Amino acid sequence: MDLRDEILKEHSKAQTTKIVAWVGSDKKRFNELLQLFLNDEYRVVQRSAWMISLLAEKHPKLIEPHLTAIVNKMNAPGVHVAVKRNVARILQFISIPEELHGLVMNTCFELLGDPKETIGVRVFSMTILANLAKIYPDIKQELKAIVNDVLEHEASAGFKARAKNLKLF
Repeated sequence: MDLRDEILKEHSKAQTTKIVAWVGSDKKRFNELLQLFLNDEYRVVQRSAWMISLLAEKHPKLIEPHLTAIVNKMNAPGVHVAVKRNVARILQFISIPEELHGLVMNTCFELLGDPKETIGVRVFSMTILANLAKIYPDIKQELKAIVNDVLEHEASAGFKARAKNLKLF
């Protein structure tokens, strides 16, 4: 399979599922997809982000050695919102290595507090921070303050539901 051509063929759930099934737990295929995600043009990066997140759910061991590069991609200037959303989706479900805690916390606080950011990215960031607050209880007050500010001024139903589920208000 020419992975890049398949990614560009169409942007659909069926195509994404097909590619994710083809990659499966194969490290070589995953690395090929990861290189496209990290280094290719806008559309390929955007589409492969969804595939990376689905593979991370099914095969978390595949992603662990690459977390630093993936988190750095999320922080790259001008990155597509799909990258931020899918990387954040991954980070809410995995054990983040300690050496990335500071970077991930800073990123998530920025994303959570940004009213221009999408709800999906903000909600996933809230969950990541709530998970990290179990390790670093000092951040819980700042997290609650930002969540309460968002709830007071602009919160969607999804944001409210997640905050309630995480017991942040």
